[in-house]
Amino acid sequence: MQIVAQGWLVLKLTNSPWMLGVVSFAGYMPIPLVGLFAGVIVDHVDRRRLIIGTQTLMMLTAFALAALTYTQLVRVEYVIVLAALNGFVSSFDMPGRQAFIVEMVGGREDLPNAIALNSMTFNGARAIGPAVAGLLIVVSGITGCFFLNGLSYLAVIASLLAMDVPRRERTRFGNVMLVRMREGLSYAWHHKPTFYLFVVLAISAGLSMQYSVLIPYFAAHVLHRGAQGYGFLLAAQGAGAVLGAVAVASKSHDPRHLRLHLIVGLFAMSASIAVFGISRSFALSMIAQMVNGAGQLSYQASTNTMLQLFVADELRGRVMSIYTVSFIGLAPFGSLEVGYTGAHFGAAVATLICAVIGLGGAFLLLSKHRLLRLDQSGASA
Repeated sequence: MQIVAQGWLVLKLTNSPWMLGVVSFAGYMPIPLVGLFAGVIVDHVDRRRLIIGTQTLMMLTAFALAALTYTQLVRVEYVIVLAALNGFVSSFDMPGRQAFIVEMVGGREDLPNAIALNSMTFNGARAIGPAVAGLLIVVSGITGCFFLNGLSYLAVIASLLAMDVPRRERTRFGNVMLVRMREGLSYAWHHKPTFYLFVVLAISAGLSMQYSVLIPYFAAHVLHRGAQGYGFLLAAQGAGAVLGAVAVASKSHDPRHLRLHLIVGLFAMSASIAVFGISRSFALSMIAQMVNGAGQLSYQASTNTMLQLFVADELRGRVMSIYTVSFIGLAPFGSLEVGYTGAHFGAAVATLICAVIGLGGAFLLLSKHRLLRLDQSGASA
């Protein structure tokens, strides 16, 4: 809901594709700057307590946006600052949550299904929240979306406090932080399956998926459906992702299916971006968004599962922080590129460029598919 409200607020304040890109840049940029250091911290602290802290800070930024919009004091500069703060907090929250999944599950044999189910619940919210947000903006304005998002963090924090998991002892790392960070980078560089997964993830997530920056613009100026249409476009993507999660969960025990979901998912995602970019039909755009959601989920969940099966637990936080940096590292520049291209050459051209980049990543994965083989124990073959 906050993603919908924030994008619509920026469009309302500026009516500029460029500023949509700038706000997205601000939200992403802290992650590549501090993400690798965050991974070292994730490996040395109690992950549940860390996540409680990050969720509390993100709750406060949601309430701050609610207060600013309610008092009509909001300016795009404030949105940029709060987006950057959320990005900084997410640098710790994202790898912390990814690594915490293993602690909750307790066994590697259940890990693929756990990751798929985690994705399913996340995208179930994506299927409902944006549609509700679009309707809520029409009925009561943007403030309600920010306020309800802030309230939702209370349930998240309460759930974390209620979990019965062994407390992870905090270990000292002091002046060896750079050594610990280098260990994670060395593993990612020398383990070739992990290396290529990260390279393609950086290309696809950092550049191709940034077409989403322009979805508010498409909803308002191309498809002429307003905030409600914008919400339904994001909801369609979330619904498709739920279907993708079901498919991945049903076959995630088979290593061969992980590779299939990985490659087919990325091809489907890229093709759907091209269709979305040229579509002038709301129905066709909704279908493209559903296919995109299914493809994204299939690709991302398979990538996440493979990485978690490859890595030893003592390196997990660092490797998942590299995953976060790969996922978001190029996104600030991708957002600016999409915003600039959309403003100067049209939203359709910007979107088609994203599709071509995604297809390039898919073909790279296809050429390296033999490296991505897993044996039944989860190790690289």
